[in-house]
Amino acid sequence: MGGAASVLGPAPLAVDAQVLESVYPSIEDAVADRLQMRLGLPGRWLAPLLYWQLPLRLGVSPSALRPIEAIARVRCPLLVMAGSTDQHTTMAEAQRPYAAAPQPKSLWVVEGAAHQDLYHYAPDDYRAPVLALLASLPPP
Repeated sequence: MGGAASVLGPAPLAVDAQVLESVYPSIEDAVADRLQMRLGLPGRWLAPLLYWQLPLRLGVSPSALRPIEAIARVRCPLLVMAGSTDQHTTMAEAQRPYAAAPQPKSLWVVEGAAHQDLYHYAPDDYRAPVLALLASLPPP
């Protein structure tokens, strides 16, 4: 949830660039996916029973956990990364926050990667888009 947390704060981070890995569009999508993975299609129907508890148990509304809405406030170059076989944050879901983000932005899909540390999965390939992002920044 680090990528999601970096865009969900009350104000955009004061950073020169951001790299986000496997960011879900909303907590509703994330909960439904995980339940469907474990329980099949009925898991999707049970998802509301979990996320309606967020205000009661954690004091946060599901509407506050929607990176797809918060990402529009990002004011720096953005690199969104996703694993092509990620079942937790599917490609369709990873593309939704990317589409909602303002320019400049880029999307890097790691072929064969699931929901994992993408750097450890493909360290040599990982460096290229990150270094390209950093090279695009003006000098300090």
